[in-house]
Amino acid sequence: MPGGRLTQTERQHIAAGLADGLAYAEIARRLNRPTSTITREVTRNGGPAGYRPDLAHRATQQRTRQRKQAAPHGSQASPQPYGRDTDAVRDYQETLTTVFMTSGLPKMMARVLGCLYTTDTGSLTATELAQRLTVSPASISKAITFLENLDLVRRQRDQHHRRERYTVDDDLWYQSTIRSARANDQFIETARQGVSILGPGTPAATRLENAARFLTFASEGLIRAAEQGREVLYTRTETTSDSTAEARSDHA
Repeated sequence: MPGGRLTQTERQHIAAGLADGLAYAEIARRLNRPTSTITREVTRNGGPAGYRPDLAHRATQQRTRQRKQAAPHGSQASPQPYGRDTDAVRDYQETLTTVFMTSGLPKMMARVLGCLYTTDTGSLTATELAQRLTVSPASISKAITFLENLDLVRRQRDQHHRRERYTVDDDLWYQSTIRSARANDQFIETARQGVSILGPGTPAATRLENAARFLTFASEGLIRAAEQGREVLYTRTETTSDSTAEARSDHA
């Protein structure tokens, strides 16, 4: 598949495909591009209804100029660990950010989460996040508060440097999933109250009762799956750690 930035001609083809009601995957196939490239392009430039190829092209050029101006004159990007390609990592971070946005996160919150997930430590300070994303500390603070409320980021106190670090780890997906399942509880309870008020067996009451039953079943299944997934993940992690420790002792 071809790499590099989208051309203006390709953006015009994307606009034509959207106008014809084509799915992102089909537009990507016709352009011989990854579906994630098309998804990111459309999401960050107005969405399916507001995408304009000329505006998108100019916006990309402006972002490229801003990125170059943000870097100190004559400096080079810090080398990536493990021999990673710096441009590939940056592009992947943008793709991951787009995925978070399409799942419902606001852009700034998605950028922070994408940045954290593409670091090996999974942990950065507000200053580090602001520098990496070239935004103000206030923007980072607002994004972190939002993500914390969704159990997508954990705030930790770095005792050595006396500053807070913001962390993503395996357990956060479990916590977020449980929170999402529990978010249905209030509606379920309210729907069941409506059944008695509207009269059991009436169309309105039956509609609410069915909704409550469905969400109860779905929530219980989601919680059960989260518990099982957490157990499998942690067991595998502990087994791997034990095997590594044994291998090191054998070589000692």
